[in-house]
Amino acid sequence: INGFAAGAGAAVALMADISIAEKSTKITDGHARIGVSAGDHAAIIWPLLCGMAKAKYYLLTADCISGEEAERIGLVTEVVEDGEALARAICIADRLAAGSRVSIRYTKRAMNNWLRMAGPIFDQSVATELLSFLNQDAREGISALRETRIPNFPSTIQHGAKQVSAASEADVIADWRKFYVDAFGIDPEFDHV
Repeated sequence: INGFAAGAGAAVALMADISIAEKSTKITDGHARIGVSAGDHAAIIWPLLCGMAKAKYYLLTADCISGEEAERIGLVTEVVEDGEALARAICIADRLAAGSRVSIRYTKRAMNNWLRMAGPIFDQSVATELLSFLNQDAREGISALRETRIPNFPSTIQHGAKQVSAASEADVIADWRKFYVDAFGIDPEFDHV
């Protein structure tokens, strides 16, 4: 895994039997940034890899995780220097290819039962993701992303959520700026939330 892996791309990468990330890799689910619930396999694979507490934090905040942090919390198998992921992956693949296909196959089959047991979680996460793409928050989130601005989600206003304080507004702006830098390599200026 190198560069930026988000949403379904991150889920596919994290579903690998063994995942190698480069140090500068940035991983995020990203759905929450656009007002959509985490779907794909994120609701299954993130908790299995890094535990429920970290999975909830990163799926609810959509914060970007570096390759080093991803290894530290167990989201990826190993982190390597930039430019070395492919060589390391090939080295591991060669080791596996030289091993017992029977033992590897049966071990994978047994371990993948954890994923099979999560079928109802997958069904619900896909359904809620699709439904949330139809709501006003998703329209606002996608528009804000296209326009390089902080979204003003209608559900936040409709449910009477408190507006952020001046101190936390600076944190929100800093958070969104960091997201745009990590995800797109741009550093926009935001006046307010």
